[in-house]
Amino acid sequence: MKQIPFDFDLRPALGGEDFLVAPCNADAIQWVERWPDWPGPVLAIAAPEGAGKTHLAHVFQAHSGARMVGVDDLRTLRADGVLSGATALVLEDVETFLDAGLAEELLHLYNLAREEGVKILMTAERPPSRWSIDLKDLSSRLNTAPVAEISPPDDALITALIVKQFADRQLGVDPDVLTYMLARMDRSFSAVRNLIRAIDAQALAQKRPITVPLVRSVLENQKPNDME
Repeated sequence: MKQIPFDFDLRPALGGEDFLVAPCNADAIQWVERWPDWPGPVLAIAAPEGAGKTHLAHVFQAHSGARMVGVDDLRTLRADGVLSGATALVLEDVETFLDAGLAEELLHLYNLAREEGVKILMTAERPPSRWSIDLKDLSSRLNTAPVAEISPPDDALITALIVKQFADRQLGVDPDVLTYMLARMDRSFSAVRNLIRAIDAQALAQKRPITVPLVRSVLENQKPNDME
């Protein structure tokens, strides 16, 4: 692969990966790195699918030693259990907790975290003001939380993501392939992920290098929702 320079900062995450810091996500990474100096117990990160919320949650976990909490964890252990001994918590896709009927337990968790000085990183596709929260006390508390939104990526970040995701798969790609992809693909984090996955699968199946004709074939055969 020819050398392609990019002026992006990196933050280490779990699994030996790196998080690319760009204007569209700089605010979110700055909030993460301010931990534990947040104005309240919760920071919400809102971003579309594939925008790097989970990756950034891992950055936060590496930075803070946070405990990952799932729906089943909160339902089984309750707020006291998941908070016990934790330096910080991560709740991903918070709307799934609300859909699971855990609003009361989320309120209890919020109040306990505030009392004990534990911070909670929450991620979702939408900011708290757009979550369906029937419990007014919980809604009012979460609506006061700072929100860091990750905006759509520009061409420079899309290109860097393509190169990185090919590199993560130990694949090389020439600049002419990148140019071809950028001119024709959807501009979203999830589109990059899905397209790279499809290109890799076809290259393996056909035992072919990654070239413009191969990428053209993948793009022509992808359904519209495969790119979302």
